[in-house]
Amino acid sequence: MSLAVIFGLVGAGLSATAYTMKSMLPLRAVALGSNVCFLAYGIMESQLPSILLNLVLVPLNIVRFREIRRLVRDVQAAGTDTPVSQWLVPQMSLRRAEAGQVLFKRGDTAQEMFYLHKGRVHIEELNVDLAPGTLFGEIGIFAPDSRRTQSAVCREGSDLYTMTQSDALRLYYQNPKLGFHLMRLVVARLTNDSARMRSPAQPLEDTGQPVP
Repeated sequence: MSLAVIFGLVGAGLSATAYTMKSMLPLRAVALGSNVCFLAYGIMESQLPSILLNLVLVPLNIVRFREIRRLVRDVQAAGTDTPVSQWLVPQMSLRRAEAGQVLFKRGDTAQEMFYLHKGRVHIEELNVDLAPGTLFGEIGIFAPDSRRTQSAVCREGSDLYTMTQSDALRLYYQNPKLGFHLMRLVVARLTNDSARMRSPAQPLEDTGQPVP
């Protein structure tokens, strides 16, 4: 059996193994190993399609592997008092909202959650203003009916980071530990809501912790 055939068989075995894996970090590592083996096989056997395909897949899997490993490292290092901006915001998309713009209304279908970077957002049902450094709208995307429980309106021009429900689920599958951190944020928010309803409304400080 030639060395090229051995590389081809190993690559096929790794590729098949990758299809059975659920955790994204080891899956990318195995897929990368498969690409390297198939690339070696293509070079030795002068198989141009295999060479071209894996020359594209090798750097792609390296980039994705580094992204996932960075996320895993950030989530594992995050404590209960770690600001959301340190581990979640890098996975979100920036959006600019104008003063008076309605971000969502109570009863709307929830499709994304928000992180307020600059500006001020008003939560009508609680009569509170959210300060920069606040994560909000996350309960709706995890609720069984995916419905908003409150309404949010920009008090002034604001810079917001957003993450869709599908992106949140994708991150969860990449690293299940992220799901525990998100659930911890939701519980903290529900606790804050309950306490706020029993006390006078006041502007929220930039703590980096989740609120409605």
